[in-house]
Amino acid sequence: MVRPWPRAGLAVVLAACLLAPSSTVRRDDPVVEDYVTEQLTVAANTYLQRRSQALVQKHDRDPRTTPTEVLGVQISPRLVRSQERAVRELEARNRAPVAGGPAYTGARTRLDDGHAVRSGDRIMLEAVEHTEMRYGRGKVTQSVRRRFDFRARGEQLIMVGERVLDPGAHPVNDPVDDGR
Repeated sequence: MVRPWPRAGLAVVLAACLLAPSSTVRRDDPVVEDYVTEQLTVAANTYLQRRSQALVQKHDRDPRTTPTEVLGVQISPRLVRSQERAVRELEARNRAPVAGGPAYTGARTRLDDGHAVRSGDRIMLEAVEHTEMRYGRGKVTQSVRRRFDFRARGEQLIMVGERVLDPGAHPVNDPVDDGR
């Protein structure tokens, strides 16, 4: 024989059902697939490495212009122009950790801990940039968080922006007054 729930008991059960977590995880911004995150990270890293190399004397640097596409990810024309201005400024800057000191002889930049999130046709990649600048017998290392903005047009991914997330950080490979 089935007995009806008392009113108070039914209310408790319904409340518990409403508070219990769903088996489906709901996120406002879905995480991007690992292979896409890796593709975006490689494109962003290539973009930053070009600026780091601009601080090294010319005989060690790749003379090519800024790529407009990296691993299938296009770089927006606005970012390409911004990158070229940044590279010119960095090439003209004192290329030493201290004025009058030994010049930078090598640069290495890599992005770690990349996390990409999609919101509509936008993808935001946040990662930690580690830059190592070598000079004489020493080196300068720096780590900053950056965000890269991408837009998806069908299957095509386009990098449309980037910025430093750490307040007060002044990455060695950023121009002085960059409005990206």
